Amino acid sequence: MIKSNNSYSELPEAFFKEIMPSSAISPELLAFNSQLAKELQLDLEKSTPSELAKLFSGLDLFPNSKPIALAYAGHQFGNFVPQLGDGRAVLLGEVISIEGERFDIQLKGSGQTPFSRRGDGRSSLGPVIREYIVSEAMNALGVPTTRALAAVTTGEMVFREEELPGGIFTRVASSHLRIGTFQYFAARQDITNLKILADYAIERHYPDSTYLSFFEKVCHNQARLIAHWMSIGFIHGVMNTDNMSISGETIDYGPCAFMDIFKADQVYSFIDRQGRYAYNNQIQIAQWNLTRLAECLIPLIDDDSQEAIKKLEAVLATLPTIFENEWLKKMRLKLGLLDEMEEDGPLIVDFLNDLQVRGQDFTNSFRNLSSQLEQKDAFPILMRWRERVRSQSLSTQEIIDHLDATNPANIPRNHLIEKAIQLGLTGDYTLFNRLNEVYQSPFTIQSGCEDLQKPPEVHEIIQNTFCGT
Repeated sequence: MIKSNNSYSELPEAFFKEIMPSSAISPELLAFNSQLAKELQLDLEKSTPSELAKLFSGLDLFPNSKPIALAYAGHQFGNFVPQLGDGRAVLLGEVISIEGERFDIQLKGSGQTPFSRRGDGRSSLGPVIREYIVSEAMNALGVPTTRALAAVTTGEMVFREEELPGGIFTRVASSHLRIGTFQYFAARQDITNLKILADYAIERHYPDSTYLSFFEKVCHNQARLIAHWMSIGFIHGVMNTDNMSISGETIDYGPCAFMDIFKADQVYSFIDRQGRYAYNNQIQIAQWNLTRLAECLIPLIDDDSQEAIKKLEAVLATLPTIFENEWLKKMRLKLGLLDEMEEDGPLIVDFLNDLQVRGQDFTNSFRNLSSQLEQKDAFPILMRWRERVRSQSLSTQEIIDHLDATNPANIPRNHLIEKAIQLGLTGDYTLFNRLNEVYQSPFTIQSGCEDLQKPPEVHEIIQNTFCGT
């Protein structure tokens, strides 16, 4: 049986509110990640689908579970909200994995909490399907991310402009500590609990760090994460400070999207009218968010606030260079460049500009490079690339193998996810299951799955994505 180990609920009561998940009417299991369950040492192999549905809808609780909703604040589209918190999520507890790592298990869409404000605390099925597909695909792509443990339908309808089937998503995360968690206590000038939070975050994620080196490590992890996002054409869509994890994992997928045709300032999120969270603005937003974290840490860094600010600003000043180096590293690999030359930066920029000018699909353009290595006729940018990649002491086959192992053939394309959602709303989960299976092998071209690798037809293009919860 699952045994929880609840360190966060041992913190002072200001950090959370105890709350029981609301009962679902008649939950049914939609998906269960048995491999992840094994990694987390969850003894569920003999559980029936009905038992799992009850467990992952909150109808049943595992031993020692102490469900809580977490408190946090956050900047949403640049506007500070001093109290947000888990309005539709409940942390069931923590477990220790086979590797000895601590993970949270959280239900999303399990009903109202003290932080729900005017919301019903529920989730429609669409966001559950989206987050399950995308978070597991991101993990298979090697991107640090929260994980999908289970998805259930609730047997009841929720109203979101129209009636929709309800769902509950079970998320696994290294923690749910956010920049907004620090902002919650800083905004209240609660230095005692701010220090408790920082000490907890350090012990859990960055052992033996000072407060300054903790901040530095958070910054570096975010730079690496966003470089990884951009190397696969991923747009988070809602990079509020409450959606940025201290651990460096991708969290809160909401209106996320993968680019089809490359466009540097691409925006999909319907509510991002000003393009604040556009593809090419993600590192700038990360730096803005991390500056908000720095402001919270000032009283912990140095008794002299001006000295603390200088130290924190020095760390922030390194972020653009760290990001650029990480981004160049990722993009070199996508072009099959295993060594470094000064000309690589301009080559990468020109390659992307060419994709944009010619309206080319981001994912397929990189995936197809391995088949273009031997072609004689090509666009000028491909001729430059071919000359550069052949300057390495690698055989043609070695280059091809590297390119195909680096550039995915299968990504969660927006139109396919939307189709899986629409089918799921009718009770047809065939495409949902198919996508989950295919996306576990993103670098392999699978027989009979060629349709999943094609860009959308004109009538299939998704212009906007929505949180939808």
